[in-house]
Amino acid sequence: MNNPVANDGKTAAIVAYFTIIGTIIAYFINNDRKNPFASFHIRQALGVHLTFYLLGALVSIFDSWMITYSFWIFILVLGIYGLVTAIQGEQRPIPLLGESFQKWFSTIH
Repeated sequence: MNNPVANDGKTAAIVAYFTIIGTIIAYFINNDRKNPFASFHIRQALGVHLTFYLLGALVSIFDSWMITYSFWIFILVLGIYGLVTAIQGEQRPIPLLGESFQKWFSTIH
C-alpha cells in the first residue's frame, strides 16, 4: 500500500462510509484536491447510503422480519465491504451495484 494517491485520499474515503453526513463531509474534504481514490469511495458510499434509503422505504411496506433482516444484512455487507477496501487502500467496486454507482455519480470528482 505505497500508493501516494490512496494515502492522500484515505481519510476522506473512510469518512464517506459513516452515514450520509460522513459522505457529505468527505465530499467537501475532497473538494479542494480532487483525489481520485477519495472520489471513487465517495461515489461508492453515496450509492450505499441512497440504496439504504430507497430500499428501506420499499422494505417498510412489508411486515416481515425476514425481509427486514435480509435488508439490514445486505446493507451492512455492502457498507463493510466498501469500508474495508478503503482502509486497505484499494479501489474495488461494491458487489452488484458498484459499477453502476460509478456511472451514476460520475459527476462527483
